[in-house]
Amino acid sequence: MGPKPQWWSRPRRTTLPDAASPAPEGEPGGAAPADATPPPSYDAQAGRAPAPLHAPDPYSTPPYGRPGPWAPAPPVQRPVTPAHGTHLPPAGLPPVPPGHGPQFTPPLPYGPPAPWQYDPWAVSPVSRPDAPAGPAAGRRRGRIVVGALIVALVAGGVGGAVGSYLERDGVVGHHVRLPQAPVDRSGRAPGSVAGIAARTLPGVVTIHVRGGSDQGTGTGFVLDKEGRILTNNHVVEPAGSGGDISVTFNGGQSAKATVVGRDSGYDLAVIKVSGVSGLTPLALGNSDSVRVGDSVVAIGAPYDLAGTVTTGIISAKERPITAGGQKQDGSDVSYVDALQTDAPINPGNSGGPLVDSEARVIGINSAIRSAGDGSDLGGGQGGSIGLGFAIPINQAKRVAEELINTGRATHPVIGVTLDMTYAGDGARVNSKGADGPAVTPGGPGDKAGIRDQDVIRKIDGAPVHSGQELIVKVRSHRPGDRLALTVEHDGKERTVELTLGSAGAR
Repeated sequence: MGPKPQWWSRPRRTTLPDAASPAPEGEPGGAAPADATPPPSYDAQAGRAPAPLHAPDPYSTPPYGRPGPWAPAPPVQRPVTPAHGTHLPPAGLPPVPPGHGPQFTPPLPYGPPAPWQYDPWAVSPVSRPDAPAGPAAGRRRGRIVVGALIVALVAGGVGGAVGSYLERDGVVGHHVRLPQAPVDRSGRAPGSVAGIAARTLPGVVTIHVRGGSDQGTGTGFVLDKEGRILTNNHVVEPAGSGGDISVTFNGGQSAKATVVGRDSGYDLAVIKVSGVSGLTPLALGNSDSVRVGDSVVAIGAPYDLAGTVTTGIISAKERPITAGGQKQDGSDVSYVDALQTDAPINPGNSGGPLVDSEARVIGINSAIRSAGDGSDLGGGQGGSIGLGFAIPINQAKRVAEELINTGRATHPVIGVTLDMTYAGDGARVNSKGADGPAVTPGGPGDKAGIRDQDVIRKIDGAPVHSGQELIVKVRSHRPGDRLALTVEHDGKERTVELTLGSAGAR
């Protein structure tokens, strides 16, 4: 009986010698498992491999080679190669002639691997991506991550500390520390400038006015909790009858204001804000109690710098000044029997309070005299040279009350017309026929016997040197007050008494 044909080759008439079947992997000398794919054979006698019945499979994978003539092509799969590589065939097996069949090595029982042999299919256990990570590997990876985070945190902290140190103290190893007193949070004495300012600032406001092409900035202070504020007339005058007046309080709150009343002759105005709570009215002092040399504090917004505090003394009292006069009819001229101070006052301070050592208002800052300039009641752009003037609070209080109660102020008059061109000492009454009567018929002067060309030398014993000074002295009184005038006519002096009349504001 001839040799049994193998299943992957076509039966041949010639007989083949029995060849030992290779043992399956892991089982030397044993039978191959049922599902193992046997290696292809070759014709030992003919010296060539049998030709397949169809075209070679270009996607065949060693060591399977081409499919058999009647067997289906084996599926493409990755061979399992031992970690120690593939052994060479024994020396007794004949080699497959070149060009006849696939070049492969049948699997044989494994022996000791050659030290130089390389298996491209072998997978290193360390580099296998699908190798499951055990608990030890997970713990080792966690320790690495935690360590890296700790190093980053420590490095960031050290770097921040070094940077802060360098920024604060300069170069490492060399820095200078200067002695400094600790923070003093204790209160100030009520009579100190700081104490006076602390009590006064909450009641001081900054005023912004716009009207047509005119605009301006000034100061004012709160009179009562109903929102009335006292300031200068020249501060609010640019608003006219349809302009805009905005008031900003010390705390930053702003509100619109309306004019209650104003008077150009006294240069005073009262405005009012609505819907504002928590107002701090300032206490009013008595300007008749002021003495030359008394300490004073001026608060305002010079050049729109709100809340500016300056200090000085009362330099003089009853300083007659006039300001305005830019209108040809003279309706804007103001006559003030002022308090003079060396506390710095600048444009924008107008309308602000001048307070005493008890934080009581004794005057309204209104005018300055600048170098090479006249008095500047209108808040011009000249700077302070230490000559500031304030309207006495006694006069301002009377005018403010009249503006609040009636909307207009009254002016005390003596009922005469003065010659403002007179260059001699005193105030001379006009001549007859010069722009109206020299003495108002039935007026206070007429009743006291004053005649044209009389020169008034004194008022209540105080010398009078000019017509402007006489007006200032008269305006410092109330209508109805009695005055004693020293009058000279043709070289003869006499004293007359009169009761001041009243004239409404123009």
